[in-house]
Amino acid sequence: MRGWRLGSRSLFKHSFTRFWSPPGLHIRPFTRSAMSTPVPPQPAPSWKITAQEILDRTNKAIEQNRKIDDEIGAETNPTFENVILKYARAEDTEQAVVTPLVFYQRVHEDKDLRDASLKADQLLQDYYIEAGTREDVYKSVRKVYDNLPKDLDPESKRLVQKIELKYRRNGLALPKEQRDKVVALRKELSNTTIEFSKNLDSEDGFLLFTREELDGLPERVFEQLEKQDDGKFKMTFKMPDVQPVLQYAKNGATRKKVFVGYENRVTANSELLARAVRLRAEIAQLLGYKTHADYVLEERMAKNASNVREFLTNLRQKLDLKGKEEVQKLLELKNKDLQARGLPTEEKLYSWDTRFYDNLLLEQEYKVDHEKISEYFPMERAINGMLAIFESIFSLQFTEVPKDSDQRKVWHEDVRQYSVWKTESGKPEFLGWFYLDLHPRPNKYGHAANFSLSSGYYDDNGNRVFPVTALVCNFTKPTANKPSLLKHSEVTTFFHELGHGIHDLVGDAKYSRFNGNSVDWDFVEAPSQMLEFWTWNKDQIKELSGHYLDESKKMDDELIESLVKSKHVNGALFTLRQLHFGMFDQELHTKSPEEAAKLNICELYNRMRQEISHVDQGDQQQVHGYSTIGHFMGGYDAGYYGYLWSEVFAADMYYTKFKANPLDPVAGMEYRTKIIGRGGSRDQDENLRDFLGREPSNAAFLEELGIN
Repeated sequence: MRGWRLGSRSLFKHSFTRFWSPPGLHIRPFTRSAMSTPVPPQPAPSWKITAQEILDRTNKAIEQNRKIDDEIGAETNPTFENVILKYARAEDTEQAVVTPLVFYQRVHEDKDLRDASLKADQLLQDYYIEAGTREDVYKSVRKVYDNLPKDLDPESKRLVQKIELKYRRNGLALPKEQRDKVVALRKELSNTTIEFSKNLDSEDGFLLFTREELDGLPERVFEQLEKQDDGKFKMTFKMPDVQPVLQYAKNGATRKKVFVGYENRVTANSELLARAVRLRAEIAQLLGYKTHADYVLEERMAKNASNVREFLTNLRQKLDLKGKEEVQKLLELKNKDLQARGLPTEEKLYSWDTRFYDNLLLEQEYKVDHEKISEYFPMERAINGMLAIFESIFSLQFTEVPKDSDQRKVWHEDVRQYSVWKTESGKPEFLGWFYLDLHPRPNKYGHAANFSLSSGYYDDNGNRVFPVTALVCNFTKPTANKPSLLKHSEVTTFFHELGHGIHDLVGDAKYSRFNGNSVDWDFVEAPSQMLEFWTWNKDQIKELSGHYLDESKKMDDELIESLVKSKHVNGALFTLRQLHFGMFDQELHTKSPEEAAKLNICELYNRMRQEISHVDQGDQQQVHGYSTIGHFMGGYDAGYYGYLWSEVFAADMYYTKFKANPLDPVAGMEYRTKIIGRGGSRDQDENLRDFLGREPSNAAFLEELGIN
């Protein structure tokens, strides 16, 4: 997921897996060819800080930027150099300072630091809202915009256009009274979204179950669950606990209890989302837009809400019949299972049934045993193997910083730190810093995401200031008897998030606002989605695999064949679930302020889920799953469709350039240069045409979905 904006920037990207959404053992590292690397020219950021220092640095950054805005607004002879370049340089240096400060709230153990980070976030958002409506600054920007130097390079011209558009979209053409109202509403909206995220990250609920209630769970899950004095097992709402229960627990009542508990774990967020929807509708109307979606989509590849609606509706129509057939097949399997266990049959397939019977179908008809498969993906080997693939395709090198090195600077002892280098010239050239934060802990961000901690850019002397990026995941911790073993879906998730990180690192934009992931919101997932194809390639699965007891033992061909054949099993059902999110999002954000005020979001969410996915809710028509989806409050408002929209480009790029040879280094370098290296410095349509050699096509996407 890409979201959580800092001014015009974003902080994290996030992915979904199939349906969601050891001491004592020697692990031989995956063999990766590597040249020796020098000391990085830019030291890693320090993570030693106090709560007060977070606030002091934040306030200092705000004051410095306010001073620059004062100078820009007072310019009597505005030029590119004294207005736009000065603005961009302030933005370049500021983002490198403040982005790590607001990151602490997502990962740090110390509550004082998390609270200070949250306060810093609020201070910054309030400042950005005020700064974005400064009429004096806009007048200077507009004068440069109206008199662009003819010799300005394309990226700098784009910079002028984007800055001018930002101010215009902030309501600078409005009377002051209306503009002040927009500012007040945006501050309220900002505080609402921050509170929503805080509630998600600090959620610490749990359920208790007997071993009998959890019958069917693999033994490794019991090893990771905390056992209470009364013999019951504590199941938190973190994914390493929730996912196995929904996938393996035979007891339908247990699965239902977990599903309902998970969906309702932060019900306080329900009103926060409703408030955000009302505020967005009101702001959009004040700014002269029909709806919030029209406001948002003006800057996206899709351009308008009508195009998004047509895309989602057409896709739903193509998948509807296939989705119904898949639900019926799972229902038949459910009743066979219930009969075999001497239980009464049921007329409906419920939301808490889908993962269990999807897994049972894979096991029975496709001979896919995810527990057995995970034994071939010990985390250490899998990660090294994935890094090796990226090194090979994109001419990169990841060098881990040893724990005893003076270069090592991390926010938690579990975090791994890497220097990243490009190698195509024959000698390593530094690209940036990369972190892995892999396991769950209290008050840590609960899913898998890539956080951009500092964007790269070129300073006034032409020297590169290098990016910093982090992957935050929640993979199962190793036990006394086993290393951390990754499910195949987790391997795919890691590949996806690593793709976002690479996008950050290899960006070569002149200005930080265009580096790496700073692209159109409905394209940002495409590069990472394309890289997921590697995890379904037979040769790559074989190469990545190695049994945790003997890494020389590869996954056998029959198991690999079964896994690959299962890729699109219940694919229509999964895509319809994504369509539910995307269409629900559009419904929320295509309302007038009056309509938004009357909206029953809970009823809408549950009704649309049942209508679109064809999976029944039973007596749980009032669950609050929407209150747990950070996308609607973290930058994907009116933009969730982008997950499916970008898959069109992902499939097209893979089929065209990599399907014949996934490890083609020539195609890899072309992709690195023309797609991820350019970031947002050019229109994505232009980059795609340059890379593909033609206009993009949806043929590969439809083929992947099994649609003629």
